[in-house]
Amino acid sequence: MSAVADEVSRSRSGRRRVRVAALVVGWAAVAVAVVGVVAHLITVTSPLVVVAASSAPYLVLGSVVAVLIFLAVRHPAGLVVAAVVAVGAAWTQAPLYVGGGDAAGDELVVMQANIEFGKGDPDAVVAQVRSRDVDILAVEELTTSALAGLDEAGLGDLLPYRHVRPAVSGADGTGMWSRYPLADPMEYPDVVMAALSARVVLPGDRSLTMFVAHPLPPWPRHQTGIWADELSRLHTILDRLRSRSDTVLMAADFNATWDHAQFRALLGDGVHDAAEQAGAGVLRTYPADRSWPPLLSIDRILVSGGTATEVDVVDLPGADHRGVVARIAVSGWSAR
Repeated sequence: MSAVADEVSRSRSGRRRVRVAALVVGWAAVAVAVVGVVAHLITVTSPLVVVAASSAPYLVLGSVVAVLIFLAVRHPAGLVVAAVVAVGAAWTQAPLYVGGGDAAGDELVVMQANIEFGKGDPDAVVAQVRSRDVDILAVEELTTSALAGLDEAGLGDLLPYRHVRPAVSGADGTGMWSRYPLADPMEYPDVVMAALSARVVLPGDRSLTMFVAHPLPPWPRHQTGIWADELSRLHTILDRLRSRSDTVLMAADFNATWDHAQFRALLGDGVHDAAEQAGAGVLRTYPADRSWPPLLSIDRILVSGGTATEVDVVDLPGADHRGVVARIAVSGWSAR
């Protein structure tokens, strides 16, 4: 009997240890998810918050893990807390998957591409423009050699109008190409890397404004404040352009994700994120040159005076970003 009792005692002790370990993991998962939700919500500009917000789509999954653990160990209090956090987590991410907005007007196809110091394969970029029937192309990290490569690959045959400011090297260069004539080209010296805009003259006595930018990344640490300031400056520029044009499109490597409050401050009052409008979810574009899939969704297209009906990512061989292609219905425009 003593041996049997000892075995039962050991079994109970083992189950208790497993339960305690599960509870520790469950509460840790809740804490991780809470960090993701809070990082999504707050506007504090600090490197730790910026990194946490970048990771929010992954951190908030901790709430799902916690729900499953607390269900398995039958811990009601933990289950309630985890469920509440899971609802909050879903609330932060759901807008990207729901979509919405009435698409009234003919459609344009817009492509956003960061070609990494000009290293992106120009033939691949032009092939995407051709196969996707792109009307407007926005490019960041455009170098003089990359510009020559795009010319040689035949980009001008597809999109004959352009407004470009290439750099000799590095990340400063920016450019846009269009199927339709461009007017009123502008540059914006109040941001570090080249930002450009132009009016796209559409058929049917209609036009829109295209704005292309590339705010500095928030890393290394000393750039975090500059990054936040540049996003604020882009907001000011965007508002100014919207006061002059019924439709404004903005394509950029924002170096920011949906989960950065500083990025979402650009939205609202008629400005929408294309991926959100189309319900496309988290379109991970960076880094695209690793042995694992991209983790961050920092290449984005904003829409004012139109509705994105479809958004997808495309590969850009040679670059460390994927491109983003959006089909956008321009309010009140008929090309016929």
